Amino acid sequence: MRAACSASYRAASGSQTETEASALQQYETIIIGGGLTGIYQLYRLLELGMDTVVLEAADDLGGTWYHNRYPGCRFDSESYTYGYSFSKELLDEWHWTEHFSPQPETLRYLNHVADKFDLRQHMRFGCRVKTAVYDEDTNRWTVSLESGENFRCRILITAIGVLSTPVMPKLDGIDQFRGPSFHTYHWPREPVELRGKRVAIIGTGATAVQLIPEVAKQAAQLYVMQRRPNWCAPLHNAPIDAAEMADIRSRYDEIFAQCFKTAGGFIHGHDRRKLFEVPETERRKFFEELYASSGFRIWLGNFRDVLMDEAANEEFTQFIAEKIRQRVNNPEVAEKLIPKDHGFGTRRVPMETNFYETFNRPTVELVDLNESPIECITATGVRTSARDYDVDLIVYATGFDAMTGAFDRIDFVGLDGEHLSDKWRDGPITYLGLQSAGFPNLLMLAGPQSGSGFTNFGRGVEEGVDWATAMLAYMRDNGFETIATTSEFEDAWVEEVKELYGLLLLGKVKSWFTGYNSNIEGRDKMRYLAYNGGAPRYRKTLAEVAQSGYQGFELS
Repeated sequence: MRAACSASYRAASGSQTETEASALQQYETIIIGGGLTGIYQLYRLLELGMDTVVLEAADDLGGTWYHNRYPGCRFDSESYTYGYSFSKELLDEWHWTEHFSPQPETLRYLNHVADKFDLRQHMRFGCRVKTAVYDEDTNRWTVSLESGENFRCRILITAIGVLSTPVMPKLDGIDQFRGPSFHTYHWPREPVELRGKRVAIIGTGATAVQLIPEVAKQAAQLYVMQRRPNWCAPLHNAPIDAAEMADIRSRYDEIFAQCFKTAGGFIHGHDRRKLFEVPETERRKFFEELYASSGFRIWLGNFRDVLMDEAANEEFTQFIAEKIRQRVNNPEVAEKLIPKDHGFGTRRVPMETNFYETFNRPTVELVDLNESPIECITATGVRTSARDYDVDLIVYATGFDAMTGAFDRIDFVGLDGEHLSDKWRDGPITYLGLQSAGFPNLLMLAGPQSGSGFTNFGRGVEEGVDWATAMLAYMRDNGFETIATTSEFEDAWVEEVKELYGLLLLGKVKSWFTGYNSNIEGRDKMRYLAYNGGAPRYRKTLAEVAQSGYQGFELS
């Protein structure tokens, strides 16, 4: 039976009296978020014998794999590199059915993990956190839910996701549309009738690239409304039969060792040669090989300088542009699908299956919002400066408030009443992406400026959780109750993060990597959200910090 947040207590703020404290539900550790990160952190803390609870806003576990249920949703990491590696028994018994797992299978996997290790009893659902207030006198966090229920803990851990805060566009009339409309993140649980319907999809980012081909198979008419095209590459997904899965199981140690070595934590490592050092005929052959490969190899297994040198990037970018022109029959449509403001790989590369071929269907129309911007949403559809598009359904594939959006939803209050949202107004300020000065005993997993959040997520999550768990064990074994970083180390880390942005072309491009979002006020300037030094470098830093007795943290 799933636990639910049902009790109601008076909200707490500041120091608590003994009577007030006794009314709170007390835990040693609270984890906010029941997705991939929260599940694994819970497992590790229970191993330590820590009294722990997971507070999850949704009515079940899974995080992004619970919410993103739109047609076509799937991994762009190889399935067998994304799943947990901590249990050989789990590895041996789970059969991934596709190289890039679809959302329903991934959600089944996470539920299987929770049930196998009896984690669900320590998870509470329907618990949306409103505030988290630190009390210096008691060295405790008070966590208050929107329901009014309150909890108290010594260690507060966030596992709230990188892309978990959907953003709607700033359009007049959104509430006026008489038909169904929703953001992809809120795709309904009940079946959405698409057959014979007129559908508008607003956006052509990573989500839309997966969704559009699936909708086009059923819709009578599909209008794809695009403001900014992306460089997309073929996913080349395929099923995994029993024999291949047996082979994968026999090679798990090798697979994870390969992921361990690469900058992105994937099985794909960059080609160390420089593009122009390779003869033209040879590099053209290599380009074709990359395009025929599966997953992120085309991005992360390419010549390394494609992501760092403008001339090398332009060479490969033109190759991809040629591929788009070959796949889209209408030359005018093809040109509209080719980005003109950034090169390949300087934004996160959406992986697609028949995305470009979808625009060859007579029932699919690309609407260029640069030529005719949306003026408003009407009762019957979408009005652009050129015409009205009457539709039965509108889908907003308009992205997320990346990295920091989930933190802004919760009012974290630290020392001297400082609000984390105020401190991070112009961008996150952290040490190692794990803590922010002035917020003792608050640990942020896979958060902004961490190496865990900018990698193959499954691999990065395990490393971040394992490190945090070892640190908490060290504190317990040595009698420490509090961990807090300092402004000095925080400033040095932020500076390192900024410097690493200068090494890659992505640091010059407006995207969620660089903190831009035109649909959110104040998101029109550069913010340093990601750690671009690669997983091995980040891992080495974490190891050195631990070996030094956790330099940069004050333990007391």
